[in-house]
Amino acid sequence: MSDSSRTTDTDNTPDEPERHTEPFRQRMRGWQIRQQVARGLAYGVGSGAVSLLVLWVQTRY
Repeated sequence: MSDSSRTTDTDNTPDEPERHTEPFRQRMRGWQIRQQVARGLAYGVGSGAVSLLVLWVQTRY
């Protein structure tokens, strides 16, 4: 009988690592989203700065 209880214990073992890694996965997803937003924001700001620079040069010459 103790052998059958051991088999049920080993069935539950694979679930535990998934529960421990789930918060890590969620943090990584959140970090990746923030990183993409930061890149998009930097691209937008850089693009706007280049546009303003071009307009400034056109008005000077």
